[in-house]
Amino acid sequence: MRMLIYGFGPYRHYQKNVTEKIVRKLPRRRWLKKLIFPVRFHRSRFIRAVKEHRPDVILGLGQCSTGRRLRVETRAVNKRREYKGEKPRPIVSAGARKLLTNLELKLGRQARSSADAGEYVCNYSMYVVLHFLKRRRLPARFGFIHVPHDYEPWKAARILLAAVGKIKSAG
Repeated sequence: MRMLIYGFGPYRHYQKNVTEKIVRKLPRRRWLKKLIFPVRFHRSRFIRAVKEHRPDVILGLGQCSTGRRLRVETRAVNKRREYKGEKPRPIVSAGARKLLTNLELKLGRQARSSADAGEYVCNYSMYVVLHFLKRRRLPARFGFIHVPHDYEPWKAARILLAAVGKIKSAG
């Protein structure tokens, strides 16, 4: 099984992104590709990663500014905007209004389910990847976790490794 886990670099007033720290803490494995993307609306970077690494499982990590628990995102919406006051625009014109994730993630009490990944780059990456997988009829499973910006990276990495172990054993 090949797995791709990605996070993001710093953005706006955040000098560091907790997801970059988490991804870097994960051990190196032949079957695991770890990527850090800049926080940009750049469709081809996300698609190129899927094409190049041909993963069976893709897990995205994004930083959120509020909350205390991890949020397992269940859907991406076809909306994006750079700033809060800006009117949202579609990610894919004439694309589905929402796309559902297809990777079951059980993270225990430390996490909750969420159906709102926002309208910024996290949601954008989710929608772009899910749309690409659907359009190409690729069997890869995709999931996304939002991590509070002040979450302990070592704790999140430990939770993530347990989840990855369950995913690998389930095949």
